[in-house]
Amino acid sequence: MNKEHPTRHRYRVFDGDAVDRVRQLFRKVSTDFESPLNAYYPLPTLFMYAKCMLDEKDFQRKADAAFEDLRRRMLTAGDEHGFDVEGESGKLEVLFEEPVEAKFVISPNTPVREIWISALSTSFKLGWNEPRKAFVHEKTGEDLHAVMSRVISQQLGAQVTL
Repeated sequence: MNKEHPTRHRYRVFDGDAVDRVRQLFRKVSTDFESPLNAYYPLPTLFMYAKCMLDEKDFQRKADAAFEDLRRRMLTAGDEHGFDVEGESGKLEVLFEEPVEAKFVISPNTPVREIWISALSTSFKLGWNEPRKAFVHEKTGEDLHAVMSRVISQQLGAQVTL
């Protein structure tokens, strides 16, 4: 009786035809978007996410720089238009007393590498756009300054440009 050790593996030698069939199968699965394997996870989508996601330190540097620039611009606009800006790079709050009391919150969401804005009962999620070198709202194409200019203008009923 020949018992093998449970952790020992056997190696099988395949003939050339079997190897070719396996290669053809993998080529078909990787290019056939109608296959069940690709129905939920098309290959271009799987690899696109990992390729364009910033690492955590790079995201923090870019987010901190964007927050500092936004904070500086909003402080200047706040003095001119009568709203307050509080916070640092971890979270910014824009406080309005007139025409209606409101608070907008801008914060980084590091796990997903996005800047989130909560304003006008809406959530805006901005991801890093490398060609534009800015955080951009995917649906509208607006950068961080444009989104904040728009929502502050809507809140105040007057044009505000950051």
